[in-house]
Amino acid sequence: MARLAAVMLLALAGVTQAGGSAAAQDGSEGSAPVGLTLEKDRQTISSALRVDLTSDFATLPLFKGSAQGETVWYVITDVSDAGIARQLGVNHASKLANAGVMCPACVQDVRTDAPVLGEAPVEFQGAPDFSPERTLLPAPAPTPFPPQSFSVGAQARANYSPYVQVQGSNVVYNAPIVATGDGPFDVTTHANTHDRTLGIDTEQMTTDHLFVRGFANGRSILYLSFDSSDAFTATIERSTFVPALTDLGFANGGGRPASARASIFTFANAMAGLETAPPDRGASQGPGRSQGLTHALSLPIAGRDAAVANPDVLDALRRGADVSNIFSDMPTDAGASNRLDYSPAWDLQVGVYSDEAVAASSNGLQTDADEVERLASQGVITAPGGLPLGSANIVINCPALAFLDSAPEASGDAVPSAVDAGSGGQAGGAGSSPVLPTILGLAGAGLALAASRRLARS
Repeated sequence: MARLAAVMLLALAGVTQAGGSAAAQDGSEGSAPVGLTLEKDRQTISSALRVDLTSDFATLPLFKGSAQGETVWYVITDVSDAGIARQLGVNHASKLANAGVMCPACVQDVRTDAPVLGEAPVEFQGAPDFSPERTLLPAPAPTPFPPQSFSVGAQARANYSPYVQVQGSNVVYNAPIVATGDGPFDVTTHANTHDRTLGIDTEQMTTDHLFVRGFANGRSILYLSFDSSDAFTATIERSTFVPALTDLGFANGGGRPASARASIFTFANAMAGLETAPPDRGASQGPGRSQGLTHALSLPIAGRDAAVANPDVLDALRRGADVSNIFSDMPTDAGASNRLDYSPAWDLQVGVYSDEAVAASSNGLQTDADEVERLASQGVITAPGGLPLGSANIVINCPALAFLDSAPEASGDAVPSAVDAGSGGQAGGAGSSPVLPTILGLAGAGLALAASRRLARS
């Protein structure tokens, strides 16, 4: 409890220097280099000691546990109980209480002597295996998605889920494991750390986790990515493959109180390209800003390791090289229903722009889930294969971290129509062909959706 209190005091004090020795600044262990710091009032996870906008990472409190006799290191980002969320400085996600209702394997019971996770040593039932090598080979341009091949990196061992509850309690935490063993820790090729871990310091008990630049309610946000129920999604997101989460209740559960899921959106055939001249704070919604699966696979860093040792990879991600999904809800926006609908367990919906939208270069940047759903109601966006936009039954564990450009405010702010304002990326992006639907089932464990491959247009 004393260590937890000390970490919380540092966080509340707005620490601007990451922990770790100077000798560790090459990223081999310790902490990532310190750059521009996000304002503290932008964070939804207030326990994050700092959020770095130069190398795109959050310094999070680190906790020690064990699983099957092995030392593990984990973080806490969300919890279903509002009081504990305030105590720990993490997101309140009431929908997490539903995580085990329809899927007992989606929540692992952990043993600890304290009533609140993180206050005493914890014994997990299972942990990830970080040793497999992540590979990703995009298909040739101009249609890099679906990829030519991939192999998932980090994978769940038996009984692992990031969602946990202390035995005897019904409170559910989001507590993903980010490293295993007693060190030294590999934060370059990630043989024993999460693929988004840039630094880990077991003396200061902090870890530097690469965040994603995304969107919610028309605004630029930052979020963390830890796990996915789908092998390809885990690979492109640089996260841990946890197939048990496929059964998390339930598909199309966004906005429904009985579900553990909220809605998140990506695109198969949006434009591709990086923000051309991002400010010191990094990519937001400037010219060239793009998103989606074709976008992420079109960039040469797609298959490379995210590490301090690879500064060009971090620079590309800072300019918007990630998939950059759209959240339906955030945990600290002023709208009460918006807060209650938030969950870090996201129900992925994959949009495909119509041929007409692509031809009109209207497949640019989207930033608001309501706008995506409006375009879907007009037939501008469908699911792969021309089906109505809906759940791909892929769960992604992506906790909200912060707002980039302003502090939290009321949800549902009006934004320009992206059909008119979507100017990011390369004109025309990838074109469409209804006769080219492709099922991604590489090795029987690929993206579990029909992806319409699109012909390029100049």
